[in-house]
Amino acid sequence: MYAVIRTGGKQYRVAPGDVVKIESVASDDKTVEFSDVLAFGDGEGGMTKPGSAKVTAEVVGQGRGDKILVFHLKRKKQYKKMQGHRQNFTEVRIKAIVADGVTYSEK
Repeated sequence: MYAVIRTGGKQYRVAPGDVVKIESVASDDKTVEFSDVLAFGDGEGGMTKPGSAKVTAEVVGQGRGDKILVFHLKRKKQYKKMQGHRQNFTEVRIKAIVADGVTYSEK
């Protein structure tokens, strides 16, 4: 069983037991609930749109990604600019998917 969720402007395909790095989520406790489920399906290729589904996950850790370098150059004008960026992320482990009243959890 898997689900497609949307968080932080991106879409992720998750299954119970998966560890996913998502955009930073402000959470005081160790559990996060995603209610924006776009689709879910069984492992055999059948996908359906959920009526009311949610995905629960536990926060494993938080950190920062690799540095991305942005370099601007205007040739013949002696203009160069180097800028770096590191995106924050939250690492979560998917615990359960609840779809149409049925709970699918990790084995």
